[in-house]
Amino acid sequence: MMYINEIDERIKQRPPFQMIDRVTEIVPGESAKGIKCVSVNEPHFIGHFPGAPIMPGVLLIESCAQLCSLVIEPDSSDDKLYVLLKVDGFKFVKPVIPGDVLDISVVKTRGGAGLFAFDAVINVEGKTHAKGSMTFTAVNKDAIYSR
Repeated sequence: MMYINEIDERIKQRPPFQMIDRVTEIVPGESAKGIKCVSVNEPHFIGHFPGAPIMPGVLLIESCAQLCSLVIEPDSSDDKLYVLLKVDGFKFVKPVIPGDVLDISVVKTRGGAGLFAFDAVINVEGKTHAKGSMTFTAVNKDAIYSR
């Protein structure tokens, strides 16, 4: 089990863009399960959609990606970032709304030579709301900002 303080030590994102509230299970280099509590106070709900708030699909993918980063890199490194290279076949089966608790599961399907692939599933109350695959690559942080 990993609570918010330990997640903060190991993940690069911060509120309001931090999407993992708790890690319930982790096998470094293999898989993880985590929780995201969806609150109506999150800034994206102001405009997506007024009167019928739905969590944007891209933020559901980001929630999965942040959990994957904990599987890929057990300790935070200041000089390297794991960034999304590819998103495959993500399906948004049911909308995610304020009050939902996302049970996120990620499993590494490929890894090595700086490329990592994962399958991800987001469930709410035992029902699948989104699922798909993601591929990440390692990038040196300095390379991003030197053009």
